[in-house]
Amino acid sequence: MRADSIVADAELIRRQLCGDEPWETVGQSYGGFITLTYLSQAPEGLRACYITGGLPGLDATADDVYAATYPRVREKVSAFYARYPGDRELVRRIAGLLDRQSVRLPDGDRLTVRRLRTLGLMLGMGDGAERLHWLLDEALGADGHLSATFLYQLMNVTGFVDNPLFAVLQESIFAQGGRPTGWAAARAIAGRPEFAEDADPLQFTGEMFYPWMFEEIAGLRPFREAVQLLAERADWPALYDPSRLAANQVPVAAAVYHDDMYVPTELSLATARSVGALRAWVTNEWEHDGVTASGAGVLSRLMDMAAGRA
Repeated sequence: MRADSIVADAELIRRQLCGDEPWETVGQSYGGFITLTYLSQAPEGLRACYITGGLPGLDATADDVYAATYPRVREKVSAFYARYPGDRELVRRIAGLLDRQSVRLPDGDRLTVRRLRTLGLMLGMGDGAERLHWLLDEALGADGHLSATFLYQLMNVTGFVDNPLFAVLQESIFAQGGRPTGWAAARAIAGRPEFAEDADPLQFTGEMFYPWMFEEIAGLRPFREAVQLLAERADWPALYDPSRLAANQVPVAAAVYHDDMYVPTELSLATARSVGALRAWVTNEWEHDGVTASGAGVLSRLMDMAAGRA
């Protein structure tokens, strides 16, 4: 499920479908990481590549990524509270309630403050602030207790029932160079007092996964031992070939979302300068989901860029 294996699968499929003919790829988010691995390992299979919100740091570790993304998450949370100032007190009120009472979700999991904070994952999308606000708007019933509607929706949003591998493999997509990731997100948050559970305002977290999640979330519990092995593993192969990327001649057009909460802009721009035949479009018009939120806008522009029409 890592980029190198996915590229090997893609090349097998391409040869079966297309013979010796190259094809074009669209890489959204992690798909952009895969694209850079594809260009490193099998550029002969590619005619043109389009990347949306997914230029990785070529030598960035998981620690580098979280050092950049925690401050961006804090900015998104601050913007959320500025837009919906009443939600700052509401979130603190909900957290206080969870500290005083044992609240169970419909699947039996206990709702804790740290699980509540994982709702921040949605803040990196274009409509994320609105979705979070309206979820919180229904949190408290007339009796002052958490509503059944809120508990059910929160369970679905934070349960990873339909996409557990997203959580399991998140840190391993950055692993290379013979170093374990070692629960990088957990180590990074430990040194940031503004993200403490008793901080005010209460900070949400983003695209970060922690050991406790594989103990406390029913949908992730079966992967507890596997994800620990991944965190400890050190023999990761290299994902990118910098010299081959520098000499790349396959047209690549990449949208870099300036305010992206998930993929650090500074790492993306450094990579854009290191890859031959790559044109980058830096914009704050869209968030991480711009390729879908824009209709045909983002992808059409990238196709024009790769073809030399823009």
